[in-house]
Amino acid sequence: MENIKWFGHASFSIVDALNGNKIYFIDPYELPANVVDKADLIFVTHAHHDHLSLGDIDHIIKPETTIIATPDSLSTLKIPEEQKFPVVPNKEYEVNGTKFETVPAYNTNPEKLNFHPKSNNWVGYILFVNNQKIYHAGDTDFIPEMRNLASKKLDFACLPMGGTYTMDVEETIEAANAIAAKVTIPMHYRRLLGDRSNEAEEKIKAGVTSSKVVILEELK
Repeated sequence: MENIKWFGHASFSIVDALNGNKIYFIDPYELPANVVDKADLIFVTHAHHDHLSLGDIDHIIKPETTIIATPDSLSTLKIPEEQKFPVVPNKEYEVNGTKFETVPAYNTNPEKLNFHPKSNNWVGYILFVNNQKIYHAGDTDFIPEMRNLASKKLDFACLPMGGTYTMDVEETIEAANAIAAKVTIPMHYRRLLGDRSNEAEEKIKAGVTSSKVVILEELK
């Protein structure tokens, strides 16, 4: 847990202590000015500005950084092609010694279908880091593919619960119980819920019975 940092929304960094202390960022967004670490890998789940933040990527990129993202996201980046690594859902990959899988991420609720259509082939990621399996769901509803994740025996599942564009807290409780990771980390909710965030945190802690819910400190 000490190797995972949350910067709010869906923005995380992970230190891979068993792979040369490499630093990975997922959906870096509104990173604090005191973040000075440069990324070895940057994972982007989809092309919305609060996940594909060009300014934040500029802040943490170095010439050796590889950016892992779907083709539509990569097409917006003005970086050398050799720094781009395109992905599609439901695949296994390895980049510079780091193994990961992609999981579909999309909306199923009728009122949200235009936000994250399945046809966009946007993704979440399962990273194999520090002998652990870390799932970052991206922007998604509780989709059928999540029911298959219990068999992977995940260590961490980072799940959105803000509603509006993703699943709300009730759906996230269902998803967390189905996925049954050792630890569930809620994300992508405080900007959306505001003063109702504490209520949502208490609700998910009470409702998830197959996983330990941990509310990470939001680093600002």
